[in-house]
Amino acid sequence: MITVKDTVHDHIEIDGVAADLVDTPAVQRLRHVKQLGTVQLVYPSANHTRFEHSLGVYHLASRALDHLGIEGKRADRIEAAAMLHDVGHGPFSHNLESLTHRRTGKYHDDVGGLLATGAVGEVLRNHDLDPDRIAAIVAGEGAYAGLVSGELDVDRMDYLVRDAYHTGVPYGTIDTERFVRELTFVERDGLADGDEAARDGTARDGPELVLDEGNVQTAESLLLARALMNPVVYTHHVARISKAMLRRAASELLDATATTAAELRRMDDHDFLAAIRDCRETAELSRRYDERDLYKLAVWAEYDDVPDRVHEADHAAETALEREIAAEAGVARDHIILDAPPEPSMRESTARVTVNGEIRRLERQSPLVSALRTAQRNQWRLGVYAPEPAADRVGRAAADVLGLDPDGLVTEVRGAMPTTLDEF
Repeated sequence: MITVKDTVHDHIEIDGVAADLVDTPAVQRLRHVKQLGTVQLVYPSANHTRFEHSLGVYHLASRALDHLGIEGKRADRIEAAAMLHDVGHGPFSHNLESLTHRRTGKYHDDVGGLLATGAVGEVLRNHDLDPDRIAAIVAGEGAYAGLVSGELDVDRMDYLVRDAYHTGVPYGTIDTERFVRELTFVERDGLADGDEAARDGTARDGPELVLDEGNVQTAESLLLARALMNPVVYTHHVARISKAMLRRAASELLDATATTAAELRRMDDHDFLAAIRDCRETAELSRRYDERDLYKLAVWAEYDDVPDRVHEADHAAETALEREIAAEAGVARDHIILDAPPEPSMRESTARVTVNGEIRRLERQSPLVSALRTAQRNQWRLGVYAPEPAADRVGRAAADVLGLDPDGLVTEVRGAMPTTLDEF
């Protein structure tokens, strides 16, 4: 058994297959992948990694399995998946995923190849575990996978409290002990007729993970924590600008060198930063990131002010729009970054809770879900970024090209810490 002192969960005891997985290269690599990507440029202490997060997810999964009475090979599979759930992440976590997916067709949870080979595959087979089954659990497939990858999974329980701790932002605090204690699995044939999942086909095969009776507020706390952390941490404008600059650098690195997207996926943060420093085409973006000499906001537009054609634009269309804006503003195309986030979504709202003996979706039971969906839409921003001397000129050009109201291009950007619940 291995005992690890953790900032969030105090002492974490690791044994069995998870203890043998800890020292594999795939898991150790996560020591060099920051959990929050570039958020450290806003919150200097946010330097925690995917490695410590993986230990936390394993810990919570193990606690949940003990509570649920799940043992043997089934528990081993869940614990292995919890320890390995992030090994598919590329440098700076989710930041480069859209780029690598376009070129490889793989997301971070497509880990079948990683788990089947090398030290990880050897450890799993030594414990009589099928790497393909573990990879399926990481991808959210199969019985009991919802514990690791689902609407009420231990992954989000850990990252919310861990991110809150390391940023110093208190909004991500949730009662993980209560969550673990109140989780239960319900067999599909035992669900009430009123369960929406049974009617619309969105349920997984096998048992359904739900919160036990009387825990609507427990589920709501997860939604509220995410909603409050989102604007002050995850989508803070400085974090978004710096992430967009690194995505641009990654794209130019792939175009200018022999580096492949598959190789990029297996880099850690240090590998990637070294690569863009050494590449002539990306050296200036690298310098700006290293010195925090970031592009500035030229446009920061709300959801309803952005035309549908911009919301619906794919990567090729966004690239064409960047070229138009650059031509209109009279600046180099590489001095324009259009940053259009995906449509707002709230996966946690489909979590199941037990109310009067019936399994219901949280969105059906909680009026808070509707309010948080509205808030999430109101928090959404379209960004256009450019070097400071050209920002005003680029903003006016972007308004013309994108069909935006020039008077609402850049609204006041609130600092990270002063945001309170009444403002939210």
